[in-house]
Amino acid sequence: MIERASSPVAAAPPGRGGDERRRAGALADPRAAFVRVEREIGLLLRRSRAISARLSRELHPDLDGAAYGLLALLEDAGPLRASDLVARLGLDKSTVSRQVASLVDLGLVTREADPADGRAQVLRTSADGAARLARIREARRARWETDLADWPAEDVATLGQLLGRLNRLGEAREAEAADRREAAGGR
Repeated sequence: MIERASSPVAAAPPGRGGDERRRAGALADPRAAFVRVEREIGLLLRRSRAISARLSRELHPDLDGAAYGLLALLEDAGPLRASDLVARLGLDKSTVSRQVASLVDLGLVTREADPADGRAQVLRTSADGAARLARIREARRARWETDLADWPAEDVATLGQLLGRLNRLGEAREAEAADRREAAGGR
């Protein structure tokens, strides 16, 4: 049986209390561990969508919630072509195109000639988009710092490392899927 915390606030901080029992149980039953991972990631994703919608409104009142992640990716990895965004985010071209158009219209992203190929365009965050994003990210970082203040620094570092590993796995899977689609003729 999988233990469920009644709320995130009521759950014991990592490394304390019932957490050792849950870890020991997960080691004894690997399937239960994967069931719990699926459940916790599902919850995290649902919360993430709600948070992204709120953050996008804070960034700009007319910004669609789905475009927030695209703007953040451009700031972190840009400048990028729209096709790079499609591959990295695992979205279809029309969705990315719509989100990019919205970001450009709001002045949060600019289109520029690709220095490697003048016929193509690259996208980058505008100065205003970067400044707005930086303010929101700082507020989010401060919120995480407050929320995780009772966690040992090692646990916070481990969480960051494990999330990074999980994200690299997701990126690799998306790249493989994009390669398969391209090999199949773009279908």
